[in-house]
Amino acid sequence: MTITQLEYIIAVDTYRSFVGAAEKCFVTQPTLSMQVQKLEDTLGVKLFDRSKQPVIPTEIGSEIIAQARVLLAESEKIKEIISDRQKELSGELRVGIIPTVAPYILPKIIQGFVEKYPGVKLIVWEQTTEQIIQQLKMSTLDCGILSTPLHESSLTEVPVFYENFVAYVSKNSKLSKKKNIVPDDIDMEEIWVLNEGHCMREQVLNICQRRKATKGYQHFEYNTGSVETLKRMVDMNNGATILPELALADLNEKQLDKVRYFKSPEPAREVSIVMHRNFLKRRMIEALKNEILNFVPKRLKSKKKKEIMDI
Repeated sequence: MTITQLEYIIAVDTYRSFVGAAEKCFVTQPTLSMQVQKLEDTLGVKLFDRSKQPVIPTEIGSEIIAQARVLLAESEKIKEIISDRQKELSGELRVGIIPTVAPYILPKIIQGFVEKYPGVKLIVWEQTTEQIIQQLKMSTLDCGILSTPLHESSLTEVPVFYENFVAYVSKNSKLSKKKNIVPDDIDMEEIWVLNEGHCMREQVLNICQRRKATKGYQHFEYNTGSVETLKRMVDMNNGATILPELALADLNEKQLDKVRYFKSPEPAREVSIVMHRNFLKRRMIEALKNEILNFVPKRLKSKKKKEIMDI
């Protein structure tokens, strides 16, 4: 049994294809298949059901691959020990980030991070919470920037900041007549919300104490995963929406007049860096966290007088 063979079976499990796994491992498909077969012969069990497409692991194969992921992570810690003794950070950091956070922090921190750590190649994917969780479990991402808590025992969460939610309302909304609002003031019939699959949608519905989906403003259903689109829908089509506070940074004076803050305790979301329980690249992840903290306003670093919305 070799480390290379373990890498190959993990790749086949991840991409559910011998061809795809070979491409990701930078070897030919016959070479990868031969090594997987050798490992199966050594162990005396079949790891994959090759009769199905996509390829899936057998029952015992799933258990062995899960252990292979642990073994591979442990072997990578040897490299990390060496890296920790070096002064400069180097290597790849693969990061997943949800779309409702990405536009408001990434442009602000990328340049500073790259300048401070030129030896680190930062690779970022903008994905939904569910996709990031899955990839963290498969170790295809090193960390994720997500709204938490996730209630996932296999993941480690490190809270970074606590972002308030605010209402963004048109002039014809009943909310525009109020200086500060409470959740009971919100009429779900006029609220634009994100589509299914986005954790912020559930947080907004929790603010409004309504778990069932809304049909949309004035019987018009619009599915979007973009906070910026929600803002524009209010600007062009009336109604109201709920925004994360960092989304206010680029608003002009006219748009800022449409913002209404909630009374204390303000509804907020906890934003964390999330890793697999046996995570690696600790120094790089810590450097990323510090870069985010350097950008985030002081008031968002405390959850005092805030009600954290579950997802």
